[in-house]
Amino acid sequence: MRKGLFAVPRLLSVFLLLHWLYKGEERRTVVTLPKWEGLKRPPFPFEESKVTKTEKKNAVKRRYRKTMDFFLQITPPTATAQEKQVTVVNGRPVFYDPAPVKKARNLLSAQLAAYRPPRPLEGPVALSTVWLFPKGKSHKHGEWRVTKPDTDNLQKLLKDCMTRCGFWRDDAQVVRESVEKRWSDEPTGIYIEITPMEADT
Repeated sequence: MRKGLFAVPRLLSVFLLLHWLYKGEERRTVVTLPKWEGLKRPPFPFEESKVTKTEKKNAVKRRYRKTMDFFLQITPPTATAQEKQVTVVNGRPVFYDPAPVKKARNLLSAQLAAYRPPRPLEGPVALSTVWLFPKGKSHKHGEWRVTKPDTDNLQKLLKDCMTRCGFWRDDAQVVRESVEKRWSDEPTGIYIEITPMEADT
């Protein structure tokens, strides 16, 4: 009789131990839902709680190797950085931007600020742009604009503004460049595509 009485607690203990192990294993295999469910998703395809510093660093590198592109829906400015003027102060020449260039610089900087990356891009980048100017009555939609301003002068002001807005550290990082200028129906503006490049490509 005593053996039977002692056997019950022993069996119960074994049962509880097995139950605890099973539940523990079950708990270990449960996948928790991302904490950002319903909120703005962070830029990494995995939970922050499970991210090592190395994984996060590699994810950021992968993210910034991707092309970013956007369209500034504006009437593209025709004033360029080449139009700097000079005055003499204390016998020394001082260069300054005339009012139209200041206006163009402020317009581009204000529009670009909405698309700048969280931090400046590092390393070489490729830049492609298409400038779409309002065509008026004397030109066709999509026709090349063969009048001034020159593409290099347009690009110089744009890249200066992109540097100022923090797209990259220095516009010398632009190692490959493509630019078009056309007449266009609405909408007019500037299409911009930026592609981070590997150092050996």
